[in-house]
Amino acid sequence: MKIYVIRHGETEYNKKGCLQGWLDIPLNENGEKTAILTGEGLSNVEFDYVFTSPLKRAYKTAELVVAGGTSNPPFICDDRLREISWGEWEGLGCTDENMEVDPDIYFDFYRDCFHFSGAPGGESIVDNINRMGDFYQDILGREELADKTILVSTHGCATRALLHHVYEDKSDYWHGCVPANCVVNIIEVKDGVGTLIGDDILYYDESLAYDPYKLR
Repeated sequence: MKIYVIRHGETEYNKKGCLQGWLDIPLNENGEKTAILTGEGLSNVEFDYVFTSPLKRAYKTAELVVAGGTSNPPFICDDRLREISWGEWEGLGCTDENMEVDPDIYFDFYRDCFHFSGAPGGESIVDNINRMGDFYQDILGREELADKTILVSTHGCATRALLHHVYEDKSDYWHGCVPANCVVNIIEVKDGVGTLIGDDILYYDESLAYDPYKLR
């Protein structure tokens, strides 16, 4: 099995530095452009299945990526692939320029993530790790997927939550950064064990990547 994990393309909430979690925000023009470029970069990959978050920014990213190739795989929406929930903080600003949440709690999301308690009414990173781990172990256990090539379209924190189950160093959750929009990680699975063979790959010019979420 080979699993390509992609973060969705850019949205206006990404660009403005607003938390979007479970909010269903569409791709903006740049988000669609970079998804198309990523699809061109992956045009030689024949995907057998696409598993995607039901949120439109992830689903549309997957559609644009697959359109760059010749395969016509089935799309399977899975709620477990949604982004971390920000609860009462959904839609609020979270950068130095537009901070609308409690910074003492929020910046633990980056600097002390395993103890991040979550936004009011939202999820913790540990919650997200467990949810994504349930999805990952599920697909690894499906015999019909054992020799397949799979695209998983998800979100930034959710990407790291899934890869947490692959990374050798479990103490480094963020792996140095919040993954850029449309960044791709590739997992090769043999005998039920996943190995990262492609690490935070961009298939478009880095100048098109904009990310206001900085690790503290």
